[in-house]
Amino acid sequence: MDMTRRVVAEFFGTFWLTFGGCGAAIFAAGFPQLGIGFLGVSFAFGLTVLTMAYAVGHISGGHFNPAVTVGLWSAGRCANKHVVPYIVAQVIGAIVAAAVLYMIASGKEGWVPNGFADLSPGKYSLGACLITEIVATFFFIFIIAGTTSKGAATGFAGIPIGFALTLIHLVTIPITNTSVNPARSTGPALFAGGAYVGQLWLFWLAPLVGAAVAGLLARWLYEHEGIDDTIVVEERRVA
Repeated sequence: MDMTRRVVAEFFGTFWLTFGGCGAAIFAAGFPQLGIGFLGVSFAFGLTVLTMAYAVGHISGGHFNPAVTVGLWSAGRCANKHVVPYIVAQVIGAIVAAAVLYMIASGKEGWVPNGFADLSPGKYSLGACLITEIVATFFFIFIIAGTTSKGAATGFAGIPIGFALTLIHLVTIPITNTSVNPARSTGPALFAGGAYVGQLWLFWLAPLVGAAVAGLLARWLYEHEGIDDTIVVEERRVA
């Protein structure tokens, strides 16, 4: 029952991240005269994480991202038994969200898969996109580990984590359309098809590498708390 609750939380958290963030990019970013642009899309992604961190973070830890799961596992903050079920739930959540967006869009142009070279918004090279995703994911996981460590402000971690994702998008949307999340990359790519699926490997490899390195650093830098899970927000139980 506990594992079921956890994977359901991860499914809905990742669904909301993909639906809210990618939906903002598809429907609202370039809307004539009133479009929200890169700034609005960046905040949309940050707000999805912030809102779901408080909605279900106390159930699963609020990962919503295979890179976060791998990074926290690397930091010693995620139990071995949770890694694969979490990642499966996250990928399924992102695919279902992308399917819903596809049905709403009804084939309209404006999909926002991640890409490099000709598929990069700013036509950045494979190497530039690889470095961008590794560095951005590294700092995202580093911030998560730091704000959820012993001594950090209890119950407030969701706020800096959400703003960190916003900042990452502000910097990297022109380069890769911002991944730092293999599940979020997978859902839209499957519906965009073609070359986007062919480039999907980079948006798994780079975030997972950055996350694993950040987790190892966090394990050394922050005092080990002897726990299996990083909880994004304070858990309150009725006695």
